[in-house]
Amino acid sequence: MLRTPLHLTALLAMAAVCPAQEQASPNLVHVEINGLHSNKGQVMCALFSSAAGYPKDYTKAIARAKSEIAGGRAVCEFPAVSPGTYAVATFHDENSNGKLDTKFIGIPREGVGASNNAKGHFGPPKFDAAAFRFSGGKMEIKIEINYL
Repeated sequence: MLRTPLHLTALLAMAAVCPAQEQASPNLVHVEINGLHSNKGQVMCALFSSAAGYPKDYTKAIARAKSEIAGGRAVCEFPAVSPGTYAVATFHDENSNGKLDTKFIGIPREGVGASNNAKGHFGPPKFDAAAFRFSGGKMEIKIEINYL
């Protein structure tokens, strides 16, 4: 009679009961930020699902990310994003203080950008101009930073 060690028998039994798990789609929004005029500081990114707070109030964003800068570019990633309509706002936080520094009348002192490379007219871009539809999987977005 052939004898099988107890731990091997247990592993074989578990393999028979537990089907192999499939890898789920990561639902990732990958944002590449280009046009940074220096590698100083960091890039801050925010993903918004509505116009509420867009693009200035990062506390209203559904996800936030930050990235180091290398070679005038940075990458922010937003994992586990559900299908829907979103917009990304980003800025070059040159002094690493975690906020967008502005001049006296609110004009940014640091570089800013938005998905669809949306630009505002006498102010920041509107959510609708920067909005994109995400249907799942992996989406690549490119944003050019603007210095005003």
